[in-house]
Amino acid sequence: MSAQHPVTLSPTAQPAEAAHPNQFALLRQRRFAPFFWTQFAGAANDNLFKFAFTVMVTYQLSVSWMPPALAGLVIGALFILPFLLFSATAGQLTDKYEKTRIIRFVKNLEIAIMLVAGAGFVAGSAAILLGCVFLMGLHSTLFGPVKFAYLPQALNERELTGGNGMVEMGTFVAILLGNVAGGLLVALPAIGHTTVAVACLALALLGRLVAQFIPPAPATDPGLTVNWNPVSETWRNLKLAHGNTVVFRSLLGISWMWFFGAVFLSQFPSFAKDVLHGNEQVASLLLVVFSVGIGIGSLLCEVLSRRHVEIGLVPLGAIGMSVFAIDLYFASRALPPSEVLTLAAFAAQPAHWRVMADLLLLSLFAGLYSVPMYALIQMRSQPTHRARIIAANNILNALFMIASAVLAGALLSAGFTVPQIFLFTGIANAVVAFYIFLLVPEYLLRFVAWVLSRCIYRFKVRGDEHIPTEGAAILACNHVSFVDAVLLMAASPRPIYFIMDHRIFRIPVLGALFRLAKAIPVAPQKDDAATYEAAFERAAQVLKDGDLLAIFPEGGITRDGQLQAFKGGIMKIIERAQADGVQAPVVPMALTNLWGSFFSRIEQGGAMVRPFRRGMFNRVGLNVGAPLPAAEVQPALLRERVAGLLQISA
Repeated sequence: MSAQHPVTLSPTAQPAEAAHPNQFALLRQRRFAPFFWTQFAGAANDNLFKFAFTVMVTYQLSVSWMPPALAGLVIGALFILPFLLFSATAGQLTDKYEKTRIIRFVKNLEIAIMLVAGAGFVAGSAAILLGCVFLMGLHSTLFGPVKFAYLPQALNERELTGGNGMVEMGTFVAILLGNVAGGLLVALPAIGHTTVAVACLALALLGRLVAQFIPPAPATDPGLTVNWNPVSETWRNLKLAHGNTVVFRSLLGISWMWFFGAVFLSQFPSFAKDVLHGNEQVASLLLVVFSVGIGIGSLLCEVLSRRHVEIGLVPLGAIGMSVFAIDLYFASRALPPSEVLTLAAFAAQPAHWRVMADLLLLSLFAGLYSVPMYALIQMRSQPTHRARIIAANNILNALFMIASAVLAGALLSAGFTVPQIFLFTGIANAVVAFYIFLLVPEYLLRFVAWVLSRCIYRFKVRGDEHIPTEGAAILACNHVSFVDAVLLMAASPRPIYFIMDHRIFRIPVLGALFRLAKAIPVAPQKDDAATYEAAFERAAQVLKDGDLLAIFPEGGITRDGQLQAFKGGIMKIIERAQADGVQAPVVPMALTNLWGSFFSRIEQGGAMVRPFRRGMFNRVGLNVGAPLPAAEVQPALLRERVAGLLQISA
């Protein structure tokens, strides 16, 4: 392995299972652990500093030009401002320079800012600390693109979801701990301000120390000329992101999640005081529950996705976010009035448990929603532009968070209660999610595939490392049922374009699903020459574009459960690809144990006529073989490979 590029090459040196048994094992690996703890220390320091400052100007200092009621708003706005001004520049710098170098520079900057902030805390100077809030926002702006651009260089596709889940979980735990520590330390009699100053500097030094152990991550576009104009570069970044439809709409989806979360987080103090009748400890409990939920949801992503980038979890997350946000309204509107409750008194009332459960579950589903989207953006963005795409996401996130504050303020001014705002947000989330999934059908298709492969069948995939994560390839599989294509979707981290018998498009529901998936209808040449030729023309374009093309070489669903002879259509596809200069390998696949299930034919009758004829959760499988070079493929040889894969038990 080259010593120059250890991060780029190490993830592919061995399968993910050999590298680590689960996402927590990444914390024992140098390519991830120092980065994780650097990010953790930075997020904790941001929030310790901001919350301590907020408490200080709210309860301890008398600042005539910043009333206590506005302190949190001013500090939050000043922290977000650099994301709008400098994200575009930060994205360019991350693409142009080696990423570890940028990380260490940012951590050096953090130490310098905390030295100034320490003086501000000791002197009790709100002006100095406001300047440091802006500078810490700049620090986070510079770190944002490198944080998400580093992961796809350090981790392979099978580790990317788990790595993002760990980072998301760590970030929210760090936010929680930072807020708690900031509130406790600044309240210490006589020594509170000095203690906060020391704690902030110590966290900055710790982050810089850990950053020293992050391995190199090479620049992805070292020849880039930096445009220092933030306005024109911001516009250029947004246009660049818009060039990839799936990525851009995923950016919007993530920004909506930040809008959704910001509404809840901003209303927690009022919700705790005016609706739940709790004291400050109850408000803190809401933050704890929300953070724990996000962390659990983020960590569940790797388990539920079978260690792939599984965007089928996104609709599931959106559904859960809406369901539990709406239920939170109904759970909180029936609470009886009472005196101010301590934490113990609040927890002693069963009516409050439903509120806490709703809050935990809506944040858990928010974790399921966001982590696959981040992983998709990292995987699908062009590596040379990845950091600039992420910078565009940070800009959109900031705009959406500002919009959430404006909307929440407008609704409160219009007489809405906090529970009504939660209800409005839950309904709006359902509408926005439905719109996004219509614009990007891949999310909906993957969700259907995820449900089918986990809730109807028990689907086990062997050899999925043979499915290429990039570049053109032909997937050749036996044809057993009407949902074979859906199961192949569930097994692949990338979209697949299917060549399918034109008659399957006439089946209700399934036909609509395959049209949504842009499957390619094919008919026998003697029956419909135009459809026949159009299918091969479209297949050639799919491979030319570097995508995955799936074909069922038997030409139809088996009627007796046996593997049929392979037809010659696959040879025509290969020849057309070679004529275009594309050498697409052919990956043999075998679906096992599907014969006799609800979606397959049986010898005594047709498919989909006797529900549950094999019970629920049938065990079915997909065995994937090593790719064959295009030059070696012949129908008989390919059939022999698939037949061999069928011998492996599901």
